Amino acid sequence: MSNIKFNKRNRIFPTWNNESLKSFLNNEDFFNTDFFEEDSLMPAMNVKEHNTDFEVEFAAPGFSKKDFEVTIDNNILNVCGKKQHEKEEQKDDYTRKEFSYNSFKRSLRLPNSINTDQDVKATYENGILKLNLLKNEEDNSAPKKVIEVK
Repeated sequence: MSNIKFNKRNRIFPTWNNESLKSFLNNEDFFNTDFFEEDSLMPAMNVKEHNTDFEVEFAAPGFSKKDFEVTIDNNILNVCGKKQHEKEEQKDDYTRKEFSYNSFKRSLRLPNSINTDQDVKATYENGILKLNLLKNEEDNSAPKKVIEVK
């Protein structure tokens, strides 16, 4: 335990020396959470490959259909969700204002087997955003090649 020094002019508020502040902020128990990492704020995602299409699901509860923007640019699928809520209540002697803002963006590089010229079907139901990406009819991928290790 480190000592805390007090300001002699004002003994009500302590001042920390640099060592104490650094040890407090570097304490692994205090910041032992994934909350501050960018990936923890991303919705969970599932990708399923079928014979004719890919199905991509995002868990995004609390959003509405108009809160999403889905784009494909240079074989990169971008899914953005933005939600803003404001509520203001005025009474005789006070005003209460509440607001919240939530957003995410996920980008995925699409394989060449996806036909980006055809329509992408997107549905949102029960907190799940589901995208269906159709595959090309002809398979342009090269066959699997096994390389012998010598």
